[in-house]
Amino acid sequence: MEFSSSLPIYIQIMNLIKTKVVSGEIDRGEKLPSVRELSKELKVNPNTIQRVYQELEREELVKTQRGMGTFVTEDSLIISHLKQSMAAAVIDRFFREMENLGFQPDEIKKMISERFMEGNE
Repeated sequence: MEFSSSLPIYIQIMNLIKTKVVSGEIDRGEKLPSVRELSKELKVNPNTIQRVYQELEREELVKTQRGMGTFVTEDSLIISHLKQSMAAAVIDRFFREMENLGFQPDEIKKMISERFMEGNE
């Protein structure tokens, strides 16, 4: 994984895990790699992965079971809310960037509609 300097590494790793969970690449209830395994795989300090898992647990996306490991929540509602929240952030970012390019909301709507129609031909 290539890390950007614009965001702390632990947040980038959290976002990676969240994306994999909401996309179904990581299943509900699935065991995540150990702190040591993931830190080795991503070439980061184990403390960084520990912080990632703690933050994800605080957000109730994962649950750590002593001696067993860290598991993704089985609660589909939590995952659904996360997916909607992530989608909203993508849409907000898109609109901000389009407005920065000087497009008005009506122009953006028209472009999206035209693009959607192109894809369905």
